[in-house]
Amino acid sequence: MAFIDGTIVTIALPLIRDDLAASFGATQWVVNAYALFLGSLILIGGAAGDRFGRRRIFAIGIAVFALASIACAAAPSAGALIAARAAQGIGAAMLVPQSLAIIAANFPPEARGRAIGLWAGASALTTALGPPLGGLLIDSFGWRSIFWINLPFSLLALWLALAKVRESRDEAQTGPLDWPGAATAILAFGLLTIGLTRFAESGGANGTVLALGAAGLAAGAAFLALERRAQSPLIPLSLFRNQRFVGVNLMTLFLYGALGATLFLLPFDLIERRGLTATQMGLALLPFGLIIGAVSRFSGQWADAVGVRTPILTGTLLVALGSGWLALMFAPFWLGVLAPILVIGFGMGLVVAPLTTAVMNAAPEGKAGAASGINNAASRLAGLFAIVFAGVLTSLVFAGRSEGADFGALPPPSAPARAALEAAFMQAYSAAMWMTFTWCLMAAIIAFYFLREAASAEPR
Repeated sequence: MAFIDGTIVTIALPLIRDDLAASFGATQWVVNAYALFLGSLILIGGAAGDRFGRRRIFAIGIAVFALASIACAAAPSAGALIAARAAQGIGAAMLVPQSLAIIAANFPPEARGRAIGLWAGASALTTALGPPLGGLLIDSFGWRSIFWINLPFSLLALWLALAKVRESRDEAQTGPLDWPGAATAILAFGLLTIGLTRFAESGGANGTVLALGAAGLAAGAAFLALERRAQSPLIPLSLFRNQRFVGVNLMTLFLYGALGATLFLLPFDLIERRGLTATQMGLALLPFGLIIGAVSRFSGQWADAVGVRTPILTGTLLVALGSGWLALMFAPFWLGVLAPILVIGFGMGLVVAPLTTAVMNAAPEGKAGAASGINNAASRLAGLFAIVFAGVLTSLVFAGRSEGADFGALPPPSAPARAALEAAFMQAYSAAMWMTFTWCLMAAIIAFYFLREAASAEPR
């Protein structure tokens, strides 16, 4: 549910914007509210699973996610939808880290690569089916139906969790959860996100933007100070003494940031500029998830055999190639969209399982929930800030070449202003894709450097 919702909602953004009369900034928050609470609370979600039982927290998270989905489906305004999406993020923060922690609790390190490969493949398969299913639902019943579909999934997942999963926990975890740390994390990331969004809306820095940024940085410093003194910190700082753990989380920030920005902007190009329907958009993204699912199973076994460095580095460079390809904006659909999306999907398929395996194996026994939470937080917060940065860049470039128009809202092809606005859109979109290309290269450099010593100790 957590992965499907991300892909379906991005497809629906142009339609949500039109139906609820939302601005481009508001559509960003439909995605960012979910990512903010998921990324900020996933740490305490992982810790709660270690402390109170992973199956129990997993089941509670499913229930919260289902109730929030009902609120999303019934939202009368953009503000109500954003609030309901934040509630979805809270539920997802409880259920997402438990899936990997449950795997770590049931499989020994030498078998985790294959198990995580199967996990990644199943996740990718459902994610792949999300866009075409979502497109059909949107075109047939409207965008609200993409949230109603979560209810049968919720009931099935809840039954599976209670009937098929044995309970597990970290018996050494006896102290209170780090609620002050969680609240401070939300405050820090929220202030920074609002500040960057205001920067894009105002077209530059002003007193409010600077104040929000300074407050966000201060809250971030307070969060780190709290973590050093907390009895049961959300982020056990001892984990960062491991070079591989540091490296994979740094590259996660850049790689998943690039992917998040790409998937956020792509629907605006396909639906607004190229004129695809939601169903066609969903079908266009179907190969992306299918390839990740198919390749992830292979890459998990490959990582078990040769170590994580080679598949991670290879996959990251392929994602960079696909991002740069999208930035070129070739006119034919197969050349300008389909081919680069296939390359990105293949690259991510090579990365997902080895990256996750590296994170889980770097964590000591009993810290699986915390390690999973940290890495998931890195990927979700990377997507959050990547969307904000992409919004800032596209808005600034678009505003400099248009007269007060909102990025992503193009007039009909027959309108006199269409040609000029489409040209401005393409320049802004291309600039953002080149930014994601640069992030991918940074991820590859980090993987090459930080995984260098770890690779020598892995099986070959």
